[in-house]
Amino acid sequence: MTAATLAAVPAVAQDPGPMTYSEALSGKRVLLVPMAMGFDLAQGWAAILEHEVSAFGGVFETRDPNWSVEAGAQALTEAIASEEKPDVLIVMSPDMNSYSKLMKRAQKAGIYVILVDNPANFKPDAYVGSDWTQLGRLEAEAAIKGCGEGSSGQIGLVQGDQVNATSLFQYAGIMDVLSANPAFEVVAKPDSNWDATTSRNVTTTMLQQHPDICAIIDFWDGDATGAAAAIRDAGMQDQVFLVTTGGGEKAADCDMIENGTYGAVVMTNLAQETYNMVAIIKYLLQSGQEPGAASPYIYTLLHATTKEDLKPDSCWDLKALQAMNAD
Repeated sequence: MTAATLAAVPAVAQDPGPMTYSEALSGKRVLLVPMAMGFDLAQGWAAILEHEVSAFGGVFETRDPNWSVEAGAQALTEAIASEEKPDVLIVMSPDMNSYSKLMKRAQKAGIYVILVDNPANFKPDAYVGSDWTQLGRLEAEAAIKGCGEGSSGQIGLVQGDQVNATSLFQYAGIMDVLSANPAFEVVAKPDSNWDATTSRNVTTTMLQQHPDICAIIDFWDGDATGAAAAIRDAGMQDQVFLVTTGGGEKAADCDMIENGTYGAVVMTNLAQETYNMVAIIKYLLQSGQEPGAASPYIYTLLHATTKEDLKPDSCWDLKALQAMNAD
């Protein structure tokens, strides 16, 4: 090597990545506004987000609307107007339209908006969550398999409501599969409004009116406990195969599959979903792009889990996730 070549080699190689990363992320504020903080999905997201955002030197916060659309709208309004407004908003929209104008206002104020789990009539900087139409297809396939050949073919649905995208798209996916399987039909499809007591009541009525039902699809594990109770009260556990969807938390889903309460659960991979959020947050804060410039869909893997394919790692444990942030 010549003297000239040696002189051109820096004494210490400098990787620009760490400085670029730190300058873009340090001190940035991330705010999660779910539909409520009191259920496993929101608590699981928050546990991982708090750990990851703190690790890159950011500030993570949550707001709890506690199932109130008005409280959620107020939380978003206050966040946008705050002197310490967030750099990234993560929003679980209660329906297709309620928060759309507020989320557009947030983007105009320079805030990136990520929709999690629930789609809306709004162009976010990313959607992270389930493909709910495909999820409905998987539920219908599980229900058909659970009914089996020679069954009545009668399936009942316990929907969420008629304005939440997850309920509307789930229904579309279910009907897509059933239209290709004419031996099976939906004989009842009441709404639960995402409430376990209501699910129990409408399922009780459904079973009285249609005693030959072979499967019920309840649109969320948060209220499927009510449908399960109605099936148990009617003494029909051996006849009715209960299918639902959930975030894959151990107590909420895997334990319920193991003890026979649920026949199948189409589960979201919550850890993957949350780390997808973390990755898009890091990308957006380093990208320099204007909020609203792009709107990628980042779908989470889905799987219909039954007792036959239950594995030790099929579910996650909320207490274990929350322990990451314990002092």
